[in-house]
Amino acid sequence: MSRLFGPIRQNGYVVRDLESAMRHWAEVLHVGPFFHLPHVQADEFVYRGEPSPVDISIGLAFSGDLQIELIQQHNDAPSVYKDFLDAGREGLQHVSAWTPDYEDAVRRFEAAGQRVLQHGTLPGGLRFAYFDTELHPGTVFEISNLTAEPFKPMLDAMQDAARTWDGTDPIRGV
Repeated sequence: MSRLFGPIRQNGYVVRDLESAMRHWAEVLHVGPFFHLPHVQADEFVYRGEPSPVDISIGLAFSGDLQIELIQQHNDAPSVYKDFLDAGREGLQHVSAWTPDYEDAVRRFEAAGQRVLQHGTLPGGLRFAYFDTELHPGTVFEISNLTAEPFKPMLDAMQDAARTWDGTDPIRGV
């Protein structure tokens, strides 16, 4: 566990076909169930300091305490996801730590010399920031307040579903 940001709670994969990726994880790797969030509308989305009208869909599942996030971008709006795909990549794009004190975590990263590449806010107040910290080619670090209310009950329900999942109903709505 990092003394700077705590445990890594999520692996984020950028994919070209979300449906196919969720099915692969569920049917081949037996990780699931996946919760599908189609065309997530951001309240705010900023890439390299400029607003960007990104259109993404997300699939979420748990493997133990690790959340698997699959992201498909549907448009050509500037984003770290588009950069990743344009570089010919598909797969692990970021790792994420979740913090109850988002502002403090962002300040600590910036004080350590890290630059925000992309940040935003989703409905309900979910905040995220991706930093210019390639851990290995293509993989960056994200901070999110995903453990804050009102998200924690949803995460707990998803994780409970994974613990008792029998392989049926592998892709579900939220």
